[in-house]
Amino acid sequence: MTQLPHQTTDQDKVYIFDTTLRDGEQSPGATMTLDEKLAVAAHLDAIG
Repeated sequence: MTQLPHQTTDQDKVYIFDTTLRDGEQSPGATMTLDEKLAVAAHLDAIG
């Protein structure tokens, strides 16, 4: 039997919306420095 290639659908994907940078500025007592924000942004960019 021939196996067909698996086709990805939107149901096969997981979308993550990270609001760390935004929420970090809005949470009392939980602010981030510029360097911390840049580090978070770099990590988010690295994971896509």
